[in-house]
Amino acid sequence: MGWNNLYQSRVTTAEQAVEVIQSGNRIFLTGNVSVPKTLLGALVKRAASLENIEICQALTIGPADYVNPDMEGHIRVNTMFISANVRKAVQEGRADYTPVLLSEFPLLFKNHHLPVDVAMIHVSPPDEHGFCSLGVEVGLTKTPAESAKIIIAEVNEQMPRTLGDSFIHVSKLTHILHVNYPIPEMAMAEEGESETIEKIAGFIAELIPDGATMQMGIGAIPDAVLKYLFDKKDLGIHTELFSDGVIVLVDAGVITSARKSLHAGKIVAGFILGTKRLYDWVDDNPLIEMHRTEYVNDPFVIAQNDRMVAVNSAIEVDLTGQVCADSIGPKLYSGVGGQLDFVYGASRSKGGVPIIALPSTNTMRDGTVISKIVPMLKQGAGVVTTRNHVRFIVTEHGVADLYGKTIRQRAQALIKVADPQFRDELAKQAAELHFM
Repeated sequence: MGWNNLYQSRVTTAEQAVEVIQSGNRIFLTGNVSVPKTLLGALVKRAASLENIEICQALTIGPADYVNPDMEGHIRVNTMFISANVRKAVQEGRADYTPVLLSEFPLLFKNHHLPVDVAMIHVSPPDEHGFCSLGVEVGLTKTPAESAKIIIAEVNEQMPRTLGDSFIHVSKLTHILHVNYPIPEMAMAEEGESETIEKIAGFIAELIPDGATMQMGIGAIPDAVLKYLFDKKDLGIHTELFSDGVIVLVDAGVITSARKSLHAGKIVAGFILGTKRLYDWVDDNPLIEMHRTEYVNDPFVIAQNDRMVAVNSAIEVDLTGQVCADSIGPKLYSGVGGQLDFVYGASRSKGGVPIIALPSTNTMRDGTVISKIVPMLKQGAGVVTTRNHVRFIVTEHGVADLYGKTIRQRAQALIKVADPQFRDELAKQAAELHFM
């Protein structure tokens, strides 16, 4: 039987596809903007007849009916990164969080620490050889999907065909659902970023040398940095994700990847978040090379990129250099993600520049302004980047280089980049802690 006949024989409806899911199954759910929403909706409708379904995922974008209180006993999410749509459920104990480096996330499934019964994925239409592309989400999906006993795929006419290690043959798809809806859009930044973000971005840009290979995390700061790089030459990209800002720098001849020491000439990534403009741009674009996250985020792969620049964010940083990025005190908020993968990889790179960037203050709901440079992390806070891994801390007040510095020198440097209204109190508390 040719692949086209095989493909047609496996086409079904969402309702029929989810009938293969049985109580007690573990499901891998592809995430980010690639969530297969039609299949997920059908599973939620069927949930009342099922018990103890576990959905394993990382970050997901969009509605999350599958973690509503009425799903208790039927579906329980086990997330390895806490996205906004499941945060309340995790914090209320209705969903689980498994801490894991993003580089090791796919290996949990491959090595059968979390055996997968069913993978629910989202792909492009097949090419002439019968291969579908995983499109905007390759890195976190390909390995878990290959590890599943059953693969249910939404084949979306609007999913871009990305290249690289991004393909799965139709013969591997046990159930196929035809859909045709836009891939959700997620802008990284709003027009007219705040003065604080712009100042931080400017300081970061000064640390980026010509010929650098860059990793840019999620958020407004990494996206804002791109606007300050038009005077740079031959920049490259090796990152877990990228967004629309990359297009402008490619068109301007700034991002050429010509001086990359690994995958020269290619933009390497695991997944993509952005707008339709970005999805159209990456479609069948040979400049883009998608890879599995266990490869993209492997610190020892990252380190092979000379002049590797990693830009990541934080919730708070203490005066010894400990970086909290996954919780507010004991309250779980997000996850380690790829931060430590890239901080360590950039640290081991020749001429590498690992950066943690954050505004110096945060305004609470009641209007109170607090410092994000703190004497000690909140009780129960998670340490994502340790004081042993940290190097550059950047706020709107400047750059603190902590590498090779004593605790006294670190405290002094961090107080200088704290907001002026908190510097005296930070110095006083540093003295009380014998940091200065």
